[in-house]
This record gives sequence, C-alpha cells and structure tokens, in this order.
Amino acid sequence: MFSDACKVLVVDELPSISAVVFTEPINSRVVGDPEVMIPSDCNFRVARHPSTIRIAVAFFVIDFVLVLVLRFLKTLKGGPVKLADVVFAAILMNMLSSQASAGATCESLASLSLPDTTITVAQTVAAGALRLSTVLPDAGPHGGITFVAAKNLPEFCRVVGVAKPSKDSEIKFEVWMPTSNWNGKFMGLGNGGMGGSISYGNMSGPLSGGYATASTDTGHESSGQDGSYALGHREKVIDFGYRAAHEMTVNAKLIVAAYYGRSPKFSYWYGCSTGGRQALAEAQRFPADYNGIVAGAPAIFLTHMQAASVWKAQAIRKNPGGLVPPTKLLLIHKAVLAACDARDGVRDRLLEDPLLCDFDPKILECKGEDGPDCLNAAQVTVVRAFYGPTVNPRTREQIFPGMVPGSEVGWSSDVGRMWADPPDITKTNATAYLRYAVFQDPRWDYMTFDFDSGMALADRIDDGVTKATDPNLRDFFRSGGKLLQYHGWSDPSISPLNSINYYNSVVDFMGGPANVRDSYRLFMAPGMDHCGGGDGPNTFDSIGAIEEWFEAGKAPDQIIASHVGDGKTERTRPLCPYPKVATYTGTGSTDDAANFSCSVPK
Repeated sequence: MFSDACKVLVVDELPSISAVVFTEPINSRVVGDPEVMIPSDCNFRVARHPSTIRIAVAFFVIDFVLVLVLRFLKTLKGGPVKLADVVFAAILMNMLSSQASAGATCESLASLSLPDTTITVAQTVAAGALRLSTVLPDAGPHGGITFVAAKNLPEFCRVVGVAKPSKDSEIKFEVWMPTSNWNGKFMGLGNGGMGGSISYGNMSGPLSGGYATASTDTGHESSGQDGSYALGHREKVIDFGYRAAHEMTVNAKLIVAAYYGRSPKFSYWYGCSTGGRQALAEAQRFPADYNGIVAGAPAIFLTHMQAASVWKAQAIRKNPGGLVPPTKLLLIHKAVLAACDARDGVRDRLLEDPLLCDFDPKILECKGEDGPDCLNAAQVTVVRAFYGPTVNPRTREQIFPGMVPGSEVGWSSDVGRMWADPPDITKTNATAYLRYAVFQDPRWDYMTFDFDSGMALADRIDDGVTKATDPNLRDFFRSGGKLLQYHGWSDPSISPLNSINYYNSVVDFMGGPANVRDSYRLFMAPGMDHCGGGDGPNTFDSIGAIEEWFEAGKAPDQIIASHVGDGKTERTRPLCPYPKVATYTGTGSTDDAANFSCSVPK
C-alpha cells in the first residue's frame, strides 16, 4: 500500500527488502493508476527488512566492540584510543551493512509483490544459454540499435511478469538485468507493427552494454500483422496504445531496484515504428518515466497512417493496370536520381534533401504501347497517388503526407503497399487497426472507406489512444528530458514527412526553435528505409548520443552514420539536426563523413 506522506509500496516475502519508499510525496506512480507517475530518475529508495537492519546493527556492535577491546589492550600498554580507530570502525560497519543490505537474489524476485502484477519467472540465465521460442534478428547494427546473438549474451537475471491494470488487461513483460557490470541504468525497448510479442532483439544489445532492460508484448499475443485481438476488447486496445509501455516501465523500475538494492541512475527508451509511437506517447503522457528518449520513424496518428494505406490501395483498385511491378519501381527510382541527385551538390545515388526534388512520373509515360521502360497512364496515376498526400475530399485538409522521391524501390515490400492487383492489404497490418480496433468488423471493405465522414468516425472511436501527436512537451522538457528522433528519408512504410510535421508542430507550440533545440532534435537519414536498411548510411549509435546528451549535457550537433556492405564500411555521413543537412566541403572523398558539415540548405 502507499502512505500519503511518502508513498511506500510494501514488498512482501523478500529476505532483505521490506519496501520501496518514494521520497517525493506527489506524482509517485501507483501501478494500475494512469493518473500518477514515478519520477523519471526514480526518486525512491529500497527500505530494508527489519531482519537486515538487525544484522547490520549486529555487525556494527561486534566490529565496534572488537576495535575498543583491541584498543583497550593497547591502552594497557600505554597507547591511547585514537579518533581514527573509531572512524575506522564506522567505515568497516558501513561496508558490512552494505553487504548485508545488498539487493535480492534473482530467484527471490519470484516473491516480489507488485500491485496488479504477478511475477511468473525469476531465474538466472547463464552466459550464452538463453533459449527462446522465437528467433532473434541477425546480429549486428540496424538503424539506431545493435542486435546481439543469444550465444553472446552475458549472464543475466530474467524476470517475466504479467500486469493487469484493468479487468481485461494481460500485459506480459520481461526484465533482463546483468548479474555483473550493471551500468546503473535502465532502458525500455519498444515494439513493431501491431505488437503482440516481446522485443527480444532490441533487448539484446542494451543488455550486453550493461543496461537493465525491459520490453512488453503490448498487452496481447499475436503476430505483428494481426489486429484481431482488438475485437470487443477496448481495454486491450488502450494497452496497445500506451498503457502497456507505461506499466512495463513502472514495474521494471521496481524490479530493478529490488534486485540491485538501488534504483537506476538514468532511464532511457529506445523504439522505432510502433516503438517510436510508444516513445512519443511516453514523453507526452508520462513525462517523468524517462530521462532520454530515442524515437525512430514513429507510427504516430495510427488511424491516419492506415487511412493513407487505404488511399494507395484504392488508387490501385480504381486504376486497372496501375500496379507498378518492382522492375518499374527501379526504373522510377533511377529517373529520380538522374533528375535530382546532383541538387545537393554531390552525385552519390542519394538525395540528401528529397524536398528539393520536384520529380513528376509523367516524364516516364509511354508514348505508345506499354513496355518495360515506361509507365502506362494508369501507373502514372498510381505513382502520383503514392507521392501525394492523403486528403479529405471535402475540406482538402491533409490526412497524412505522401512518400518522397527516392523511396520508390521499397514500395513493393510488405510495408510499401504496392501489392498485387487487386491489392490484398487485408492480410497485412496496413488496415488491421481500422478493421478490428476501430470498425470492429473482420469483413470490413476498405473500398467503402470515406476519407471525410469515415475518417472523422475513426478518429472519434480511437479517441486519441494511438494518436501520439500532442505537441505539448513542456513537462518532459522541464524535467530535463531529452528527445532524439530519427527517420529515414527513403522509408516506404511511414512517410518521413510525418516526423517533420510533428517536429514543426512542437517548435510552433513551444514558441520557436530556440525553445526546443536544447531538449528535442530530429535527424533525417538520407537513403535509409524503415528503421534501417537502404542504400544510404543507415547504422548509428543513437543510444550513445542520447546518453551523452542527458548525462554530459552535450547535445548532438551531428551523428555519424555508416553504410556497411560485405562486412566493410563503405560510406560514412553525418546525420544533421533538422532542418540542417550534410553539405560537402568540396574536397576529399564523398564517402567520408569528415568531408561534410551540417548547414541549413540554401
């Protein structure tokens, strides 16, 4: 329970811990109550069980008496008892009592009592011995994070829990804590797609770097494509929207404090796509949860994002023969580079700033019959629909921005939506949220969607659960929080313009760039696909950047990104805080980041 004065959470049945004491009487998060929060730097201490205190006192008494006896014997021989002897006794007592009050064993965490939460597993996993039913991603850097193979993971304490903040909630989460060389920090890891599974791959890298880490299944079990969990389960939709990440965070911090005997010094979040939306939702809804947040390619405004997928699918269906095969997508991409590559001052097969490119696919339209080296009229129409924004037909207001030049090759992927004609987007997560969570109809026909009344209805039903677009980050900034956002310019899944729109909305709300740059920076990655991959420099140390920003006060004026092929670094390039771009200095290799500087495009 929690006292009114200091918010004491009683932790039962642990041999060395009796309570977690929050040292701030307000804004202390009670698990299951979405209105209250734990401060981001976890202003709580672990209160020791009385038996532990008695042990510590016993050590002190024994040690102190021993020193006095020894000194008394020395006094009999003519030597005085010195103040240094007393100080030495106190120091030794502190060392012994610290050992006596060390954190719990991993296995004892199974008895940890947390509100609305059950610990189902607490076990030490030997180095390299992790066995999972799912396959971890290939080891190596990917976007802003690095994956580590299971065989290379260090020994760690694995805790599995289930949180039930509502009657229909079942939020599974895991906390991994290194048994040695803990860096004193905690990192929450985000999900992808429609969630439904714990992000073990994301957890692997930070754990190997000394972090205590945590991830959640977002409150349901499914593939990342499936939204059927939402049928008749509004509370599970809320869990997916924002509550699961927060509940995981709160529980994980308490578990970390119980295990190590002290709370994390710093707390960070990393997530891309859905994890990027979770990141921004944390900053907006629970600004005290994390000190630093990395938000990659955030899938904010999910109803509008999926409406944009419907927009593209309808364009293909309404224009027979308009589906563009992968070979022609490559044709378009080459034409884009031919028209716009040099506009940033360097011919390098990348568009440093795609906004400078005004490419029109009309120039590729066939003069006669359709062929492999041109686009038919229907294909030109479809390509323009992909480039263009999704709009309300009545008000002409933008619902969601379109793709940008340079992203064409990815349009044929699962996330790009340029699928078979007629497009079967019903089997992807492109419409899963609208189909199941919003309209609650597995047979919903996306061709009936109206971008005026249907869009308004979808937003009303969603009620902001998956809309992480609030520009008010004042509380997060006031707490000293740092937000590092990134997005690949060639992302075929989520328009990179969506990240720019959100950044600009925050700048406008906060009263200008000067009120934002010390707390929030956006980095656009030329040639990078969704969360990673692509022809451009697409791997970088976002975690190191956010650490240095919060802990050392050094804001990232650039982040060096690399493109690796066949195990070798082929190109490096600085990623610049928007609106700056990497500008070639005019000398040296264009594959070397040292020959570029960040500047605002002219």
